[in-house]
Amino acid sequence: MHPAAANAAVATPPVSSALGPFRDPGRSRAERVDDLVARLTLAEKISQLVHDSPAIERLGVPAYNWWNEACHGVGRNGRATVFPQVIGLAATWNRALVQRVAAAIADEARAKHHAAVAAGLRGQYQGLTFWTPNVNIFRDPRWGRGQETFGEDPYLTGELGVAMVRGLQGDHPHYLKTAACAKHYAVHSGPEQMRHGFDARPSAKDLAETYLPAFEKLVRAGVEAVMGAYNRVLGEPACASRLLLGEVLRARWGFAGHVVSDCGAIDDFHHHHGVSANAAESAALAVRAGCDLNCGCTYHDLVVAARDGLISEAEIDTALRRLLATRFKLGLFDPPAQVPWSATPATVIDSPAHRALARTAAAESIVLLKNNGLLPLRRDHASILVTGPTAANLAVLLGNYYGVSPRLVSLLEGIMGAVDEGCRVVYRAGCPLTGATAPGINYTFGTAAENELTIAFLGLDHTLEGEEGDAVASAGGGDRQAIELPDCQREFLLELRKHAKKLVLVLTGGSAIAVPEAHEICDAVLQVWYPGCEGGGALADVLFGDVSPSGKLPVTVPRRTADLPPFEDYAMRGRTYRYAEIEPLYPFGFGLGYATLAYGPLAVSRCEAAGESRVVATTTLANRGACSVDEVVQCYVCPPRGLAAAPRATLVDFRKVRVPAGATVTVEFSLAPAAFTVIDAAGAPARVPGEYELVVGSASPGARAVALGAPAPACAAVRVAGT
Repeated sequence: MHPAAANAAVATPPVSSALGPFRDPGRSRAERVDDLVARLTLAEKISQLVHDSPAIERLGVPAYNWWNEACHGVGRNGRATVFPQVIGLAATWNRALVQRVAAAIADEARAKHHAAVAAGLRGQYQGLTFWTPNVNIFRDPRWGRGQETFGEDPYLTGELGVAMVRGLQGDHPHYLKTAACAKHYAVHSGPEQMRHGFDARPSAKDLAETYLPAFEKLVRAGVEAVMGAYNRVLGEPACASRLLLGEVLRARWGFAGHVVSDCGAIDDFHHHHGVSANAAESAALAVRAGCDLNCGCTYHDLVVAARDGLISEAEIDTALRRLLATRFKLGLFDPPAQVPWSATPATVIDSPAHRALARTAAAESIVLLKNNGLLPLRRDHASILVTGPTAANLAVLLGNYYGVSPRLVSLLEGIMGAVDEGCRVVYRAGCPLTGATAPGINYTFGTAAENELTIAFLGLDHTLEGEEGDAVASAGGGDRQAIELPDCQREFLLELRKHAKKLVLVLTGGSAIAVPEAHEICDAVLQVWYPGCEGGGALADVLFGDVSPSGKLPVTVPRRTADLPPFEDYAMRGRTYRYAEIEPLYPFGFGLGYATLAYGPLAVSRCEAAGESRVVATTTLANRGACSVDEVVQCYVCPPRGLAAAPRATLVDFRKVRVPAGATVTVEFSLAPAAFTVIDAAGAPARVPGEYELVVGSASPGARAVALGAPAPACAAVRVAGT
C-alpha cells in the first residue's frame, strides 16, 4: 500500500456503535441517513447545506468541501494529468475514449483526496464531488466557456456527457468512485457579462429540442448531481425554477440526486434578478424549489428564514437527506478498507499511462481542415521555420479549469522531438497574440523565405476566451466579440504567405475561428484546440504521419461574425448546422484524414426490437489509401421538405470505426422510431408522416463538406407513416 493510502486508513474515524447507526456500513443507506439527520440540530443541518460544510465534532462527522473541478483533469489542486480540453475531447467523437479519460481523472481524484485526508486537509478542491461535465449547448461561437462543452449538438453532447459520467462515477454496485454533476441547468451559454441577471426565454420547441435533451440523458444515466445556472429561464431563476427543478428534473425525469447552485447564484436572486428582498428570502426560495446545496454562503441565512416562517425544518431535512446520500455513496462515513479506491496510490497521478492516454486523446482530437497533399510531413526536411504566438505558449495546452502537470510539452517542443537530427528548425514568435504589431522590420518573413517549410501557430489561448473574471485579455468579459483571428495575427499570416515556400497553419483555441483567407492561402490547416500536457507530442504524431487525423468538428465554423444571429438571442433559428441557412466555412462533423475513403450505397430495412419497429441502415466504407484510419461515420435524419420550423438535419447516431488500408468495412445503424419524430411548437415530440432522408457520411449534410474533400455520403429515403 502506498504511504498516503496507509495514512488515510488511520485518519478516518473507526466505526463506533456509540456514534450511532449512521456509522454502521451494514445498515441500509436510507437508515443511516435518517439516523444522522435525527441527531443534528437545526443549526447543524443548515451548516451542511453550504459547499464548505464544517465538521460536527460531537458526532465524529468530518468537514467536507463540495467544490471540486475536473473539466479535463483534476483541476485547481496541484499536480494532475492535463487531458485535452472538453471541446477537444468532443472532437474525438469517441465515447469509449472519453470514458477512459474520465476514469483516469477519477483515479487521480481518489489518490489526491485520500492523500489530503491523511494530511488532515479537507479544503476546497480536495473532495470527491466534481462539478463536471458541462453539457450546455455551444449555440454561439462567441461564448468563452464553450470550450468546456461537447459542442453544438444535443445528441453528441449527451452521448459524450454520459461517457464522462460513467468514467467519473464508476460501475460499483454500492459506491461512487467520484460524483459527477451535469451543469449548468439550463439554457446557459453566454453572454458571460450578463449571466447574473439575464432572462433566457427560449421557445417551448427550442427548450425541448436543444437545451434540455443532454441533461435528460445524463439524468437517466445516473448522474449524481445537477448544477443550476446563474440566469433566469422564462422568468424564474434557474436555481429556484419550479419548471426546471420541479416539473422537469424531479417529476418528469425522476432525478433522485442533489441539486447544487452555481457559485454565488443564490445571491443573484435579490441582487440582480429582483425575485426576493434579501438573503433569507433567497435561501428559502431556493431550498423549497429543490436546490439542495449552496455554493456560497447565502444558505447560512436559512436560520433567519426558519425563524421567520419562510421555510420549515422538514424542507431543510429533504435537502440534507439528498446531500448526505451522496456522501454515503462516496464511502465518506465507512472504513477505508471497505471502500474501493481508498488505497489508490499517488503514483497514478500524472503517471506514464495517463500521459500516454492524454497523448492519444489529443491526437484523436486534432481536426485536419485542409490538406493539399503536403501532410503528412517528412522528418528529413532540410529546414523548418516554426512561428506564431501560440507555438511555444504553454497556456494553449491548458484551456480553462485545468490542473498543472510538471511537464507540459509545447507544440514547438513536439516538432523539435519529431524531426531528424539533420533538419534545422528555427523558431520566431512572429507576432503578438493580440494588440498592435510593432512597426519596422520583422525578421520572420526573411526567415520564412530561407526555409523549406513554415509552420505557423495562430489562434487563441485562455486569456482571450473563458469564464467571466478569468479570461483577462477578453474585451467581452470572457466572450469573444468577433470570431475572426485577431487583426495582428491575420495581417501577419497574409504577409507570411508571400515569403513562405510551403505553409502549414495550426490553430489553437476552444471555439470556432473564422479563417476564410487562411484556408485559401495555406497548404494545410489543422485545429488542435487546447490539447493538454502531451499536446506537442500529439501534434507531431499527426503532422509526421504516425497517426492519421480522425478528429471531427463538434461545432460549425462560420465564415464571418456577421453570419451569426445576435449573441443575446437564445432562439435557435440561424444557429448551428441544424438551423443555419448561410453556408459555413467548415461544417459540423467535418474533418479530413490521410486516406481516400468512399461510402457504398445505403440499404434500409426494418426489424422488430424491444417491441418497436426499428429502421436499420447499412452501408460500406472503403479505404482506398495506403494507411489505416479511424473514421467517424455519422448518421443524420433530414425531415420532409417544407416542414415548417424543422431542423435541416439532426444527428441521430455515430460510430468511430477502424478502416484498414485497402479494406472495406460494413457500418450499421439501428434507429428507433424517435429518430423520425420532430418537436412541435408546444415542445412535444410529433410523428409527422412523409418521406425522411437518411444521410450517412463523414460530416453533416450539405455540399460544403464534399467540396472540402470529404467523401460523398450515402443517402436513402425512409417513408414514415402517421400515428
